[in-house]
Amino acid sequence: MASEATDIRERGQTAFIVKWVASIIQILGYAGTGFGWTPWNLYLFLVGVLGWLIVGVLWNDKAIMLIHLVALGSMLVGMATQ
Repeated sequence: MASEATDIRERGQTAFIVKWVASIIQILGYAGTGFGWTPWNLYLFLVGVLGWLIVGVLWNDKAIMLIHLVALGSMLVGMATQ
């Protein structure tokens, strides 16, 4: 029972860190778009979207997983066809 509580707490701490790092990276992606830092803006967005997908998995939140999986797929297809 104690190890289950520890696992939940560690997962929560991991999700907290990943969501803030991913958010900061996505903000840098927006800044990169604004300043014309192509293709670095796309790479930043990819990392941010992947981070939020991981948060969705950690939280078992299907809506977060869906939107970020679709965003990740769209970005990869778009980058591959450029």
